Amino acid sequence: MSRLQSWPEPIIRVHELSESGIKKIPENFVKLQSDRPSEMTKLSSSHVDNIPLIDLENLKSSDESIRDETMEIISKACREWGFFQVVNHDVSHELMANARGVWREFFHLPLDEKQKFANSPITYEGYGSRLGVVKGAKLDWCDYFFLHYLPEKLKDENKWPSLPISCRQIIAEYGQEVMKLCERLTKILSINLGLNEDYLHTKFGGDNERGACLRVNFYPKCPQPDLTLGLSPHSDPGGMTLLLPDTDVAGLQVRRGDDWITVKPVPNAFIVNMGDQIQVLSNTIYKSIEHRVIVNSAKERVSLAFFYNPGGDILIKPADELVTEDRPMLYLPMTFNEYRAFIRTKGPCGKSQVESLKSPR
Repeated sequence: MSRLQSWPEPIIRVHELSESGIKKIPENFVKLQSDRPSEMTKLSSSHVDNIPLIDLENLKSSDESIRDETMEIISKACREWGFFQVVNHDVSHELMANARGVWREFFHLPLDEKQKFANSPITYEGYGSRLGVVKGAKLDWCDYFFLHYLPEKLKDENKWPSLPISCRQIIAEYGQEVMKLCERLTKILSINLGLNEDYLHTKFGGDNERGACLRVNFYPKCPQPDLTLGLSPHSDPGGMTLLLPDTDVAGLQVRRGDDWITVKPVPNAFIVNMGDQIQVLSNTIYKSIEHRVIVNSAKERVSLAFFYNPGGDILIKPADELVTEDRPMLYLPMTFNEYRAFIRTKGPCGKSQVESLKSPR
């Protein structure tokens, strides 16, 4: 599948747009009426319970009933919500704060410095301001930085920000620690599916082929937040996402039936969500849920999305153990690279991308 070498239109840096003092956002950021974060949506989401909160320390308890109950809470969250928050996850709180802080510094650097790392649609690596390459598409109110951790052949620290001075060191340390948490969580998810604890790790490609990447999102203040979105509705195409949200600015919304639930970040927690590949591997037992991001006029927001994925050339299909007469195989086999090529040109597009892959019955 051919890829564009450059963006179809001149790139608009959202932070510079926000800092220019505009009172109205450009028309290409104004969403269709049906896609806007309406007042009704905001009200309906404000009184709904938050996504499940999991204390991973409970899994170390000497009380078997506490361990079993925690495993069941995680299983239920994956089956019914596709999202949960985790605390006591063994990632240093200081490292979390430093990672968030160094990225905020990066996005406040002069534009000329950030432009040294400007990205293209070829790999999306680097400093960007749009997803998808459809000319004339509605844009999201967001700048971002995208980089690879794994596999090693894709990792290139020269493409990581050189400023602030501590940025590359912090990015590397953060990736190592979050990777450990991903390994721990995939074991839990595998066990809860009734599979060997290493099942997802193996199906992702093991130590040598699995993928991991980071997208840091920067949502500047917006003069008309009711007309646009920081990130359009989508489900994550990969395996599992660990999101480090901003400390005191909510923005992530999760679809729950006909409502959008605004997630209230818990201090020092990661927000975990299932991606499309885990939905496929679990034969839809675990749900990859649609989500989006709203913006506001008073505060900017930074979040770090760590994507833990299968290797690109590995064939992904429902686990044989989870295919039964009552639950036939719901998805045809496809590599992760094929799936990404399938969705690459469109940008965020709700749940239609993974649902369209269901095998005919």
